Amino acid sequence: MNEIKASMAGSVWKIVANEGESVTSGQDVVILESMKMEIPIPAEQDGTVKELKVGEGDFVNEGDVIAIIE
Repeated sequence: MNEIKASMAGSVWKIVANEGESVTSGQDVVILESMKMEIPIPAEQDGTVKELKVGEGDFVNEGDVIAIIE
């Protein structure tokens, strides 16, 4: 199990990978928006998105868990 965490504070602009979807290392899972910049948050390992902890429009702080990959 691997937790994907926000690299900076911002709003969840777009969820790219849904629960149950297979992802590969480096594939974007969520895109954050901060200060009018889009920041992609990639998976750090191959696996399946077990759980998304955020929804589009949610605000996250640096270090918040965004998703769980297993």
